[in-house]
Amino acid sequence: MSGNDSQISVLTAGRDRPYALGLAAALAAAGVNFDFVGSNEVDGPALHTSPQIHYLNLRGDQSVHAGLLKKMFRVLAYYGRLLGYALTARPKVFHILWNNKFELFDRTALMLFYRLLGKKIVFTAHNVNAGARDANDSWLNRATLKFQYRQCDHIFLHTEKMKAELVAGYGVPEAKASVIPFGINSTVPDTALTPAEARRRLGVGERDKTLLFFGNIAPYKGVEFLVDAFIAVAGRAENYRLIIAGRPKGSEDYWAGLLAKINASPVPNKIILKIEYVPDAETEIYFKAADILILPYTHVFQSGVLFLGYNFGLPSIAADVGSLKEEIVEGETGFVFKPCDTADLTRAIERYFASDLYLQLQSRRQAIREFANERYSWSKVVRITTEVYSRLLQ
Repeated sequence: MSGNDSQISVLTAGRDRPYALGLAAALAAAGVNFDFVGSNEVDGPALHTSPQIHYLNLRGDQSVHAGLLKKMFRVLAYYGRLLGYALTARPKVFHILWNNKFELFDRTALMLFYRLLGKKIVFTAHNVNAGARDANDSWLNRATLKFQYRQCDHIFLHTEKMKAELVAGYGVPEAKASVIPFGINSTVPDTALTPAEARRRLGVGERDKTLLFFGNIAPYKGVEFLVDAFIAVAGRAENYRLIIAGRPKGSEDYWAGLLAKINASPVPNKIILKIEYVPDAETEIYFKAADILILPYTHVFQSGVLFLGYNFGLPSIAADVGSLKEEIVEGETGFVFKPCDTADLTRAIERYFASDLYLQLQSRRQAIREFANERYSWSKVVRITTEVYSRLLQ
């Protein structure tokens, strides 16, 4: 099943299309031959045209509209194909970008299976402990995380704070962990659509000061602080608009409370709700219509949405959590506020709309794109990644 000369296998779990395809393109450009284990969701033309990539769609369809029994069968069939692949795969290095559906199984039995097959395991920890972030941590969660981390030959993380937590909290030697940039999202289409046309499609006025929240809606995202701050600024000026685009994830009560807050506010007509998954083809509409991206998170290490915004030249106002402050150049690519502080977020919003960054936004967008493409380039990611591959193959 494996490519004849592939020494690396990239296991995507069939998710996170921007990261998976960004890494694949960069590895291929660097001349690395590798297997790419994916799904319909992460499929792309480059996977079928590059001679470096041997694409295996083991995950297949992941439509959320299927019935429960069909979903269960799909997952079990996928695990069967994955185990069969591992048994016959020629690559010596398995690079896991994400775990699959059954986290506890992946962290324990699947890791042991790979080890028994003699595979070297590289793991990209996008979150050191997502359970702590999502307020559903447990001793079992921590124990299985610790087991997985200790089975890995090398672990990639996106910030120094994440590395410090991994080393201190899970006993991983520093030499087994590397910090890599979060590669810029370059897979979302960026067409000739103009900001004016994007605004027209969403019903936003030319002079409206437009704020954007984009992504999954979950308790750790702190959207309630953004809603409260928007109510405050919109009460002082007529031309403020807020766009919330994304789907609720996790707590249904959390979204129900947010919706009730919005409907009971004095400005519900100024808030545009797109409460569903936004496909890649429509993403640019939101980032081109907005004047500022708001990241009101209460707990996070880093945000892919920030880099998605940068890819469209959109500045951000972000809570000072994780490494977000380090990713923002104050007054040049955005502003930072105190987390869980509605008043400080309100001040940051008003400060932004009084700043040169906003007043010169159309000319500043290109500078933000250039800043992001240099700082978060996939070439940097791949340079560190391939050095680790080479050491493990030796």
